[in-house]
Amino acid sequence: MLITPLMGPLVGAGVALGINHFSLFKQALRNILVATGVGISASFFYFLLSPLGEAQSELLARTHPTIYDVLIAICGGATGIIAGTRKEKSFNAISGVAIATALMPPLCTAGFGLAKGQFAYLAGALYLYLINSIYICLSTFVVVTALGFKKHVFLDRETERKVTTYMTISAILVLVPSVYTGYR
Repeated sequence: MLITPLMGPLVGAGVALGINHFSLFKQALRNILVATGVGISASFFYFLLSPLGEAQSELLARTHPTIYDVLIAICGGATGIIAGTRKEKSFNAISGVAIATALMPPLCTAGFGLAKGQFAYLAGALYLYLINSIYICLSTFVVVTALGFKKHVFLDRETERKVTTYMTISAILVLVPSVYTGYR
């Protein structure tokens, strides 16, 4: 968890969306995909070689995300970007906490599910990772917008409107199942 390069690209994606810089956003998405692949691969090989065969409570907790996980991701993302904009630059410590609580545990659980053939664990863990990723990015976007970062110039306002619409739809689509599981 200490060496994972996940929080930087997620915050970068949120900043890129907040300042309307789509080439930066595409680069951040590529970095997120690579880091995600590395995280799942490392945990897959670990659990493939490990004598651990039974899912423990820490793994099982990452297989049924709820609305509370959304709230944790929002707070982690907001804390990370706020820390990153402060003069003291305490970004590394706070990002480490967000990574430790929100990003790597679901990837490790996904690797466990993949290695042990438990595809329900894999699906639940990837859903939790998706929640955390989207809401960390969304929190960053909101803080960047609220702080009035200088925007990259758009050629047309229609593109900006489409991006905002896609972000809103994505956030709602990811949120709805977590509300249901939280209610259950």
